[in-house]
Amino acid sequence: MPPRFSFFAGIMLIFRSLLFNVAFYLNLAFWLIVLLPALLVPQRHFMRLASLWGHTSLWLLRVLTGTKIEVRGREKIPSGGLLIGSKHQSIWETFALLTLFDAPAFILKRELMWIPFFGWYTWKGGAVPVNRKAGSQALIQMTARAKEAAAKGRQILIFPEGTRRPAGAPPAYKFGIAHLYQNLGVPCLPIGLNSGLYWPRRQFIRRPGTIVVEIMDPIPAGLPRDQFFKTMQEQIETSSDRLVAEGRRELGLDPTRPATNFSNA
Repeated sequence: MPPRFSFFAGIMLIFRSLLFNVAFYLNLAFWLIVLLPALLVPQRHFMRLASLWGHTSLWLLRVLTGTKIEVRGREKIPSGGLLIGSKHQSIWETFALLTLFDAPAFILKRELMWIPFFGWYTWKGGAVPVNRKAGSQALIQMTARAKEAAAKGRQILIFPEGTRRPAGAPPAYKFGIAHLYQNLGVPCLPIGLNSGLYWPRRQFIRRPGTIVVEIMDPIPAGLPRDQFFKTMQEQIETSSDRLVAEGRRELGLDPTRPATNFSNA
């Protein structure tokens, strides 16, 4: 690539990323205000309205930065109560996955529900809060609320690693999802993705290209907990590693794939 072209391409990348970030947060502020009356409507209708935030954010990302989305395996989403275990590389998942499911109940740390406006909406949306300081009691409380939501036919969405991980980083799965799987008695839908390449965590750069989300076959309910945990982790990591390698080729980045450790430790 000629240095002159590379220089201007870099300037445009920074400019478009900056423009999107401003538009993204203005759009968020807009929906935080517009959705206030929706706190009075039934929860299912509220979730449909809230998904408009996700759709408009994806539209802004595509128009302003050239970042598109491809969903593979959408037809594999079953109806009824469901546990969803998704890779988490970026803020992108928090609004993009909202557009893929009918009424997802996100499992999130309790402190997020204390944020004005945002916390009200997570409460209205039936999010399941987790008090990380409560130890084993946190698992009991989380499971009880998740059971209530699953009994209503909702999808329980959890990021099994508990936090965002850089694209290609070694996995760091927590056993909480296995506890949920054992107690909810519903299938688990594994999701792999490569969003962290295009929307890196703790960076404002938004790279043009195609974020790929891969929805895999549901893991049936009733497997032994350890077997489920290993299977779920292998599926998510194998998918995400492949998608990250695919994304690196698209972006012209280092194609080296990360080492993956499937141990339960």
